[in-house]
Amino acid sequence: MNDLSETREKIDGIDTELAALLTRRMACSREIAEKKKDSGSPVSDRRREREVLARVSRNCAPEDVGYVQSVYETIFSVSRACQSRALEADTPLRRMLDEARIKTLDTFPLSAVVACQGIEGANSQLAADRLFRSPSLMYFDRFESVFSAVSSGLCRYGVLPIENSTAGSVNEVYDLMRKNKFYIVRAVRYKVRHCLLAKPGVTLGEITEIRSHEQALSQCSVWLAGQKGVCLTACENTAVAARGVAQSAERGVAALCSPECAELYGLTILADDVMNSDDNYTRFICISKELELYPGADKVSLMMSLPHRPGSLGEVISKFSALGLNLTKLESRPIAGRDFEFTFYFDVKADVASPDVTALLCGFELELDDFTYLGSYIEEV
Repeated sequence: MNDLSETREKIDGIDTELAALLTRRMACSREIAEKKKDSGSPVSDRRREREVLARVSRNCAPEDVGYVQSVYETIFSVSRACQSRALEADTPLRRMLDEARIKTLDTFPLSAVVACQGIEGANSQLAADRLFRSPSLMYFDRFESVFSAVSSGLCRYGVLPIENSTAGSVNEVYDLMRKNKFYIVRAVRYKVRHCLLAKPGVTLGEITEIRSHEQALSQCSVWLAGQKGVCLTACENTAVAARGVAQSAERGVAALCSPECAELYGLTILADDVMNSDDNYTRFICISKELELYPGADKVSLMMSLPHRPGSLGEVISKFSALGLNLTKLESRPIAGRDFEFTFYFDVKADVASPDVTALLCGFELELDDFTYLGSYIEEV
């Protein structure tokens, strides 16, 4: 025990020296930032970083080289973030944020023309009713059509599902966010209920086919596994499935959808709350063609593709950590046509009004070839 205490005392002394040296190094980074501001040099200088790694590695024992290089990659990452903060670079993102702060009203609108995928009774419609007090809803058959309606100016906003607590992300919406330039201006975490609906007088034993959206079928997979001999049919929307059952001439068809659809389409509930989990929540986002920044926005969503080299993701995470920011979502999606390269999606608890956060985002914009700011917003629960 005494030997351990003595060694820890040595480490404490070294840590004190390291902290002082790192503080001096960050001061030098700010000094370099001022010189780069005068010369117009970029923040990132990978050639210089490689030179430093080669030099410090020569002074390390062979078994320690990898550890030391990993530490220095983190030092480089936070140094670049420090320089970006000091430079306050005039990037397109910074200008866009400044303009949005001026143009955006103090409160989110109570009513607007809103695009939803599906029909009356769809979960997107129920989520829109949570986000707006009196929306004027327009329905479309595909997610892509919702984006088109907002892009054309037909609708000011679009409401779309982005993630479910049971079935995971709605990848098609993420792909469309990558393909199109839109911004998230609001979000809601909506508790989704799935019930089995059929025509009046039909019993559960008569059901031979169950229709619903593929996400709903996935969210109810445990209960569905117990329905032997029943065919599952994926539809474009849960409410569309309910309407189809109401209009069908067959008795043996049923729909998995919200209980609200029972009254809307004259159906009866055969089985209530058949989700795999009682805590079945779907996050719905409200998108806009123009960036809107409302007071109190405390969540930031980002997309980025990172260099295909060891440690690149770790460098990004270290920058969030250096500012004390909490990542609430990190997900990767393969990039079509590029082997083993991915787009990463981040949700971060952060206030974009903070100069440090703005500098971090502008730093990503300057350093990365593929970076997209998706918006800052409030997520209602």
